[in-house]
Amino acid sequence: MYHARFNPGAVTDAPSASVPSARMVDLAGAGDADWLAAEWERLEAGGRWPTQTHAFATALDPLLVGQQRRLFCVLRDSAIAALLPLCREPGWRARWRMAGSCELFEPGDLLCEEADDAAALTLALRTLDRPLSLDRIPVESPLLAVLRAAMAGHGWLSIRPGTPCPMIRLDAGWRDPESRFNAGRRSDFRRAARRAAALGQVRYETLAPSLAEFDALFDEAVGVEARSWKREAGSAIAVDRLRETFFRRFFRAAAARGNFRLSFLRIDGEAVAMQLALIWSGRYWLFKIGHDDRFGKCSPGTLLMLHALRWAAEQGLQSFELLGETETWITRFWTQDHHACVRVRTYPCTVAGMVAFVSDGCVWAVQRLRSRKR
Repeated sequence: MYHARFNPGAVTDAPSASVPSARMVDLAGAGDADWLAAEWERLEAGGRWPTQTHAFATALDPLLVGQQRRLFCVLRDSAIAALLPLCREPGWRARWRMAGSCELFEPGDLLCEEADDAAALTLALRTLDRPLSLDRIPVESPLLAVLRAAMAGHGWLSIRPGTPCPMIRLDAGWRDPESRFNAGRRSDFRRAARRAAALGQVRYETLAPSLAEFDALFDEAVGVEARSWKREAGSAIAVDRLRETFFRRFFRAAAARGNFRLSFLRIDGEAVAMQLALIWSGRYWLFKIGHDDRFGKCSPGTLLMLHALRWAAEQGLQSFELLGETETWITRFWTQDHHACVRVRTYPCTVAGMVAFVSDGCVWAVQRLRSRKR
């Protein structure tokens, strides 16, 4: 868990009443946990992604067992003005990375109040003697300028295009989502709806469960996903105990705050498609989807998607964030709009940094040769 113990050895420059000070905090052990949580949650108001939240970071505990975790932060007047949670596996070649990025492959970013606060983080980042690997950082992130400053004269920095994050910008027109598609797609939707109706009574619901209701409904949703191709592929929540624990903790915390949303498509009362999502920062964030393959002929996932888009637009939300990757089913059927992301690598002037630089250089060279042969 992200428990902070602030100690003099963690300070990278002398604190001042008016000048922010950058610190690297060891997150192992207890101490100041309530204060850290309160400060983190205060900064979330200026965040862009739910992956930046304290609830997300603390829910990661089962996925990061055995890893070192550090919080790089900027303090101003005894308050946290910027923070960046990192982790790395044991071993001298292990790289620092955004906590949870490899386990869940979702975009992430630092949290800060102002651009100057992010810049102050440069001092702490210069203390890293190992490479830093960030796979999905939004192109407009203040973290990029911070890393450029941190590596100037201290090593090398690589910024390349990363996997974008798909999204749909919502407006009043999405209250009738079928109208946003061409005639062929509208015909497909109607056909799927008729097939569903032929199987029984169709009902859609988007729920904001209380804590007392949460576990039963979450288990029902996980069960729907487990009856799909995802179980055999190994990506279903039910087949990975650690991921199941993460999502249960994360969504339970969201339910306690009232921003967890669980959607079902039911046929004769049986859940045949589901969505696990958050309402956060005025947006609908879709984390997990699933449908029962026994009902595949009526495209239950598509029908539930239309319902969720309609519901989100009726709530006046700004966008429908699909998270994950820009997969073919998204770009072909739903949207080509996305948040551009970059992949960042740092290489400090250390043995570990040089080894990583040479290793990545070899990989890039092989990839370039292969692309030329195609």
